[in-house]
Amino acid sequence: MVVFNGLLKIKICEAVSLKPTAWSLRHAVGPRPQTFLLDPYIALNVDDSRIGQTATKQKTNSPAWHDEFVTDVCNGRKIELAVFHDAPIGYDDFVANCTIQFEELLQNGSRHFEDWEPWGSGTYC
Repeated sequence: MVVFNGLLKIKICEAVSLKPTAWSLRHAVGPRPQTFLLDPYIALNVDDSRIGQTATKQKTNSPAWHDEFVTDVCNGRKIELAVFHDAPIGYDDFVANCTIQFEELLQNGSRHFEDWEPWGSGTYC
């Protein structure tokens, strides 16, 4: 298994067409929950360590952040990004996630990666 050692710099740009989960709609009021707007933010982990979190964007399913995170990584195996809806009551609601293996990035030599699970789409620059 390939590991990464060095300085990691990630810029989280945007997410497009995020969809609320059934759980996040549990407090929605009114006849049209399909128009429910999220208050999304992204949590960023390297392996099991929290690196940072974007600001919460209010009432949007296509948020733009352009937030940069820089950290030293020792024996890193994966980058995990998870989108949450900042719920007003209780725990925040999971919306989407993405796991990027350092091995995949190092083998491809890529400086740009795009991927999301089926709940939405996003770009990481």
